[in-house]
Amino acid sequence: MIEVIIDSIRVSLMSQHRIVVLKDSNGDRYLPIWIGPCEADAITIELQEMPPQRPLTHDLLKSVVRELGGKIVHILINDLRNDVYYARIVVDVNGRQIEVDSRPSDAIALAVRAKVPIFVADVVMDKAAIEPDEDVEAEAPARDDEVDEGRLSAFQDFVNTLDLDDLDDEDE
Repeated sequence: MIEVIIDSIRVSLMSQHRIVVLKDSNGDRYLPIWIGPCEADAITIELQEMPPQRPLTHDLLKSVVRELGGKIVHILINDLRNDVYYARIVVDVNGRQIEVDSRPSDAIALAVRAKVPIFVADVVMDKAAIEPDEDVEAEAPARDDEVDEGRLSAFQDFVNTLDLDDLDDEDE
């Protein structure tokens, strides 16, 4: 099992779906998983510590597990079949571990609420994880305030052709 953290939640410009990007805690591998907008919101709300007006489904599930004497131990994204991810919620009940089948998005939303680790099975990471290209990393500037003049020259040429003196006249 490989422990991961939530790197980001991204929005698809082509559909209503979101992508949760999980990052290997000890490496540079990333696991992108398509999720729905409701699940993305549920994860984001908790990560940003924005209290909802009413408990969400994942808050309810966390409370039910606790009230029944259980404790969520961790979640595991354990399988990938036909481009569909599968997950398990591992719950400790009186010293006995019970695994509950779940969609990864729901399991992740529950994990952030219970503040428990998120794991991915080695076979899933081997099948679906991606690593950033070294070429892309090499092209990135060392600091945010550095500018690659060559890549921005077309924009600089455009900005230099603008006549901004006329903007002051409109305010009068």
